[in-house]
Amino acid sequence: MNVQVILSEEVTNLGRPGDVVKVRAGYARNFLLPRKLAVEANPKNLREFEHAKSVAMLKREALKQKAAGLKERIEALTVAINARAGEEGKLFGSVTNIDIERALRDQGVDVDRRRITLAEPIKQLGDFTVTVKLESEVEARLKVTVTAAGE
Repeated sequence: MNVQVILSEEVTNLGRPGDVVKVRAGYARNFLLPRKLAVEANPKNLREFEHAKSVAMLKREALKQKAAGLKERIEALTVAINARAGEEGKLFGSVTNIDIERALRDQGVDVDRRRITLAEPIKQLGDFTVTVKLESEVEARLKVTVTAAGE
């Protein structure tokens, strides 16, 4: 006999959170329900799930709008970082996402350093484009200029 359940978490080869799936009664009773991977698909739980889903969609949309505004601010900026450099333009050290985070904070934009993606630290003087991942679907391109510090 099959029963319908609403998945609370991702279950391999079965579905993602929020999916309503039919499974064997024993699988639901002995595995999914005790581990809180699913809840029974009765009318009350379906209503609660739909409500929670709509609230989550509204929150996600608000975060996406906020990220889009921040993206415009970031893409309008050019961050200048002074670093000690040698004769041929090689840096004595490197410019990392932490340095870029500080420079952004100095210009009034607060972004977590883990959202600034660098393939590798910058070790040369010049202009670079860095990706800042604000949300899952919103990425901003930041212009970074590394100049030699006057000594």
